[in-house]
Amino acid sequence: MEELLDQSERTVRLAKVRQLREQGVESWPEAREVSATCAYVYQEGAEGFEYAISGRVMTCREHGKSIFAHIQDGSGRIQIYLKAGDLKPELFSQFSDFVDLGDIVWVLGTLFITKTGEKTLRVTSWELQSKALLPLPDKFHGIADHEIKHRQRYLDLIMSPESRDRFYKRSLIVSAIRSYFEQHDYLEVETPILHPIPGGAAARPFVTHHNALDTDFFLRIAPELYLKRLVVGGFERVFELNRNFRNEGVSTRHNPEFTMLEAYTAHKDYVFIMDFVTSLLREVALQITGSLQVPFGDRIINFDNFKRMSPYQAVVEFGGLSEADLQPATIDATCTREGASVEKAFSYHQKVFALFEACAESKICDPVFIIDFPIEISPLAKRDQQNSALAARFELFIAGMEIGNGFNELNDPIDQADRFRAQAAAHASGDAEAMRYDADFIRSLEYAMPPTVGVGLGIDRIVMLMTNTTTIRDVILFPALRPRKD
Repeated sequence: MEELLDQSERTVRLAKVRQLREQGVESWPEAREVSATCAYVYQEGAEGFEYAISGRVMTCREHGKSIFAHIQDGSGRIQIYLKAGDLKPELFSQFSDFVDLGDIVWVLGTLFITKTGEKTLRVTSWELQSKALLPLPDKFHGIADHEIKHRQRYLDLIMSPESRDRFYKRSLIVSAIRSYFEQHDYLEVETPILHPIPGGAAARPFVTHHNALDTDFFLRIAPELYLKRLVVGGFERVFELNRNFRNEGVSTRHNPEFTMLEAYTAHKDYVFIMDFVTSLLREVALQITGSLQVPFGDRIINFDNFKRMSPYQAVVEFGGLSEADLQPATIDATCTREGASVEKAFSYHQKVFALFEACAESKICDPVFIIDFPIEISPLAKRDQQNSALAARFELFIAGMEIGNGFNELNDPIDQADRFRAQAAAHASGDAEAMRYDADFIRSLEYAMPPTVGVGLGIDRIVMLMTNTTTIRDVILFPALRPRKD
């Protein structure tokens, strides 16, 4: 029914376009020069001064020979006032008869303050800049349908100041993160999105075909192996803000196309990078929210309270399990009771980590670096010097979400080749997320990569945290959606 009403309105507006053309008025003319934005005129404009602005008509009410309307540009909105005596007769009648909500207009006028104290532009001339053929959503209700918000983001941005502010903050967050790395002597680079061999993470890739080369390529699941090649080449502090693609499910925290930051630092370890990420996120929180106490849903995240603990410690503290539950003799029964996903071949440390995922991860609020990862799930990380069953690795969790992953990079080409072979065997056995054997990457390690630590940070999830947004679709301008059935 709503779509039928829209089409009916479109027919009416198309008729107005034809009538305007008969009067010699173009509905989509060339741009007119503006002297200020709506926000500038509203906030900084001086009474009695003349301004030329352009914006979308958001409200309009006519009182006899006068019209009050609000127009909105990318900066904000301001009220305009048209009086029959101030304009050529045809200009007033054309605005009255042919301008609809959603139209974009250029206006020239003098600023004054109404009796109610509202800054208003008294229009002396105006011109249609772009005719809207479809009506805007009801101004009192906005867009209640989240499907429309995500599928027609342009409407969401027109109608929702909150959405515009969220994506403005996203840009500020990305800029702040980039600036922080640059201030610490990291070089920003770009690496390929089309990979001949998928690698750098355990994930199912998207596959495409290059016609000229007659070969399959894979959309990047991670830039890791290319960035580490650059470390071999002598770029010892390097980072990339990159788009990754993983052929996985869609949820409130997952989108198949997402933004990551990956950085690599030679001659440092994962303790260094945990300190670095702690300082980075505190700086971003202060810049964006003005505080280290950041609201997120029904929680308050304290960015002044970073902790570090093993999966074992986290299961006890957040999962409510006892040390007796985690003994080698009892852990299998505990996994069954807690619904942890385990396999017969799992090591003890893998079982503990499975319990962490099942009963502790979602209960974390303030930032926690989980360390002491099982080596079996860390195919690109160095072993812990104190315990070869563990990786020198961390994952950062905030508000029940994984925000970052980092580890001492494996730079032993012999060990890395062995792990690649094991991953390749798993892939051949049906594990679609297992890595492939990358001979060129092994070759690069054989030229010697210095001791290096790497970190990946989920930009979309950081934006969620900093803007109090609990679904990833609301921080991605155009999230992945199921195709419409119509």
